[in-house]
Amino acid sequence: MEIPNVAEKWTSSVNEITIGATKEEGGTREKTITIGGSKCIPFMDFDGSKGRKPVIAMDVYDIPPDDWPETLKKPFADVLNNPAQWAKKCVEYGADLICLKLEGIHPDKGNKSAAETVDIAKSILAAVGVPLIIWGCEHDEKDNEILPKVSQALKGENCLIGVVTQDNYKTLTVTCLADGHSIITLSPVDINIAKQVNILVSEMDFPLNRIVMFQTTGALGYGMEYTYSIQERERIAALTGDKLMAMPVICDVGHEAWRAKEAKSDDKDAPQWGPGEERGPMWETITATSLLQSGVDIIRMNHPKAVAAVKKCIDRLY
Repeated sequence: MEIPNVAEKWTSSVNEITIGATKEEGGTREKTITIGGSKCIPFMDFDGSKGRKPVIAMDVYDIPPDDWPETLKKPFADVLNNPAQWAKKCVEYGADLICLKLEGIHPDKGNKSAAETVDIAKSILAAVGVPLIIWGCEHDEKDNEILPKVSQALKGENCLIGVVTQDNYKTLTVTCLADGHSIITLSPVDINIAKQVNILVSEMDFPLNRIVMFQTTGALGYGMEYTYSIQERERIAALTGDKLMAMPVICDVGHEAWRAKEAKSDDKDAPQWGPGEERGPMWETITATSLLQSGVDIIRMNHPKAVAAVKKCIDRLY
């Protein structure tokens, strides 16, 4: 008996976005990263092209994180006070991009100045050859003060900078437009808000093919299904022709996974859960590999063991 062709007939695709610029392109990166391009539901290549491989961005903080458990600090113990060396170690661990998280500019977490922050960004730029993501502290006033200075200092490098929201998008949108960077739009697990933020940014003449979407990420056991369902709907909307939903997606897996008590608890506090050296990276790995199925193009991660496992999974799926 002949098996019928049940392939979906998708009419559109996810935008492709390139992050980073080589010397020939006016930047200093050794390589660029291109994401997006999918013409099918994640990994179902019998329906169409899978597009570009999902990539891993490892987090580097501008201040030593005070809420990381020892299991997570251990692989970076000698570099947590040196963001440039921390970034180098992340590249050695397999990071495709470095995400500089500007935690220390927050008024309650150090209140770092623009000059200090620019120096840190430049030091990372000099230390590694991969493209950069610059992630603000999500305090509107401070982000609007600091991010434009960092953006200008990295002009020509084609970074990915964020995040912008429907209430705070104008300053950073104008900045990224002027300095040639791509932008991250945030909506808190709401597809309608996601579309609205993209509309607001695009109405300022910002190109749709330089926008990456971010839903507030939920970790395994802590709302992951909500993030998954929204991202799945966004991907289907993109494939069926909605140009305002056709952006690649980034997830903040590392930070959210290591907030979970199952990942960060000491062995003595929960011996029945198994050793933290394995449990924490496993929590991050499962969160990442699950969300891959919803349509994720960049995964922000923390632990080297989890990064290695997820990269292996991506390679097998491709």
